[in-house]
Amino acid sequence: MIMAATRKNNKNLIQICYSKIRSSAYFYYMKHFPVKLPIRIDWSEMDLFGHVNNVAYFKYIQASRVNYWEKTGLAATFSETKIGPILLSTTCKFIKPLHYPGNIIIAAKMEFIKNTSFGIEHYIINEDNEIAAEAHDIIVNFDFNKNEKAPITNAYRKTVEAIEGRKI
Repeated sequence: MIMAATRKNNKNLIQICYSKIRSSAYFYYMKHFPVKLPIRIDWSEMDLFGHVNNVAYFKYIQASRVNYWEKTGLAATFSETKIGPILLSTTCKFIKPLHYPGNIIIAAKMEFIKNTSFGIEHYIINEDNEIAAEAHDIIVNFDFNKNEKAPITNAYRKTVEAIEGRKI
């Protein structure tokens, strides 16, 4: 009986600690991920199992990625020069299901900048302030005129660092 009570107390303690960790994680992402995009979950994104289909998560990530590009000026640069981003890879770790009706926030930050590529990290936060998914993109800067990779400019690095509030 004492062991059962101890297990129950430990389980409650673990749940309380997990809840605090989850909340602190939410505040960390909201503070350290400077580019945010609120999105309303649409009924059409539901699947047979009653939750948002995994394909919709990738649509959310794409929306966040393009939002980041717009905030950093890549979309405008592409319009003028035909040099811009092309997605090399994207991954998503599904942590919690999402449901309709609902709203999410996608928080994004620059993970790294190399010579011709960069990475963006995304977190999808649900209405309960829980992390529903974690995603990572690798993007290559591409010269569509020459059909080859293009170097990341110092001006772009400075723009990103100003938005991020840190050196990358």
